[in-house]
Amino acid sequence: MFDFLFLVFSSLRDLGMENGNGGNLQQLFQRLVAVIYDILQRLFFMVLSVGPIPNHIAFIMDGNRRYARTRKLGPGAGHKAGFSSLIRVLECCYKMGVKYVTVYAFSIDNFKRDPCEVQSIMDLMLEKIDELLREESIVNNHGIRINFFGDLKLLSKPVRMAAEKAMAETAKNTNVVLSVCVAYTSTNEIVHAVQESCKEKLARAQVISDVNAEIRNSFGGYTKPLEEEYSITLEDLERHIYSAEIPDPDILIRTSGETRLSNFLLWQTTFCYLHVLDALWPDISPWWLGWVILHYQRAKPYIDKNKAL
Repeated sequence: MFDFLFLVFSSLRDLGMENGNGGNLQQLFQRLVAVIYDILQRLFFMVLSVGPIPNHIAFIMDGNRRYARTRKLGPGAGHKAGFSSLIRVLECCYKMGVKYVTVYAFSIDNFKRDPCEVQSIMDLMLEKIDELLREESIVNNHGIRINFFGDLKLLSKPVRMAAEKAMAETAKNTNVVLSVCVAYTSTNEIVHAVQESCKEKLARAQVISDVNAEIRNSFGGYTKPLEEEYSITLEDLERHIYSAEIPDPDILIRTSGETRLSNFLLWQTTFCYLHVLDALWPDISPWWLGWVILHYQRAKPYIDKNKAL
């Protein structure tokens, strides 16, 4: 059916060009294709909605540089194409009812790359954060809240301030939550959680010490702190990881065919469905995303069974 439609549209376009009306008919052809594409996409999403829709999808956005190299594009062009892909993915997630989207944008290890490339990515990030905050942007149109997870002090001051501004200006949005992991690794996140837990415990221990000092001074007695008052628990760490306020991912998708987690969300992906796509990140489409969700829907009973053990 799709081949037939394509042949019809191609014939109309060629006929229009032969008759000297190529411009008008080509525009009509493009609009017709866009309408049919939108209808097919909506039908596809309706089919997907019969099954369980994931609440949270995480992405390792891999393949931007390969995309640029294979097309002989200039520096930064692959990452610009990758940003456009992110906007398409957000649009699809919003239409399907996915509440949380988390993306791996820049690893701490990426700072080891060529300084010119790193600076180019930081400049692009600054530009795109500003673009996301414009009144007509997808963020404002769909009520998206933006988080930035990572060691933000490693970012340049302009990028860090832009990230903080984006989080502040979108804090009240509730439709979709976009979490951007930048200057991030999972091991750094876990170390951060341990450090924050230690600070919390030390502050509590200081309070207990002050109380004991008052007891000694007043009554000559001493109260020994209980072990649970100064030992770090699982709950302490989960309270201090960057993503503490959002649920763990239901699906983790990595593009470009790489089969590594690359130090991304190691803490949060115990019961996550993992899927590797051969497509490079800039090439990802609603059809790729829908295909992954279909696989997730088939695997979900098994995942739920393991969660219940």
